Amino acid sequence: MAGPVQSIERAAAILRLLAGGPRRLGLGEVASSLGLAKGTAHGILRTLQHVDFVEQDAATGKYQLGAALLHLGTSYLDVNELRSRSLNWADALAARSGEAVRLGTPLEGRVLVVHHVFRPDDSFQTLDVGALLPLHASSLGKVLLAFGTATAEPDREPEPAAYTRHTLVDPERLARALAAVREAGWAAEIQEMSMGEAGIAAPIRGHGGLVVGAIGLSGPVERICDGRGRPRPALISLVREAARAISRDLGAARW
Repeated sequence: MAGPVQSIERAAAILRLLAGGPRRLGLGEVASSLGLAKGTAHGILRTLQHVDFVEQDAATGKYQLGAALLHLGTSYLDVNELRSRSLNWADALAARSGEAVRLGTPLEGRVLVVHHVFRPDDSFQTLDVGALLPLHASSLGKVLLAFGTATAEPDREPEPAAYTRHTLVDPERLARALAAVREAGWAAEIQEMSMGEAGIAAPIRGHGGLVVGAIGLSGPVERICDGRGRPRPALISLVREAARAISRDLGAARW
């Protein structure tokens, strides 16, 4: 039986190295980290770059993971149980609310959007599947933070980014907001990631009641919120109902 192919093992090691770091890496850093000659590391990086598994920053010459890996990942998302169990409920939530619906799970200190249903109108929209959202500034992320499904990564982002003047960046204010999310069972973002936009999300639970993801809707703030700037109770109910339905399909007990 043929043994492992060394070049493939080395390529996999480089991809893991780039995936595990909080920043781009230079050729010398890659070579020294893996104990490779620079010429060998350069040849593998160039090959990975040719197939779009790796990208090189034009200004610094440093490397990072490429977009093609995302497309490979989405083939897994198609069979992911969380996503497959959520499809019909997400479609129904978009139809009933009239807003865009997204399903999120944690990934490396962010929220990975694994499913996105467009707002059911004729407006121009961009597919968000594969997008990474900030934990502290999105309703999906707040749910994952509040219930311990995701944790912020200080090495990746020492201070939470202020996307708008409404973004919660103060640790004490954010902690209070997350406590309120746990008590209420849902989270909201009101112009915290983008001015004029708002969102509502609720936790999805699996076996044992553990939160495994979040589902939420988003749209213009005047449609998501009432005249006092508070999320509309009817939309909150729709989101929570969808989250409960998906959770039941995943085997969670009623709560």
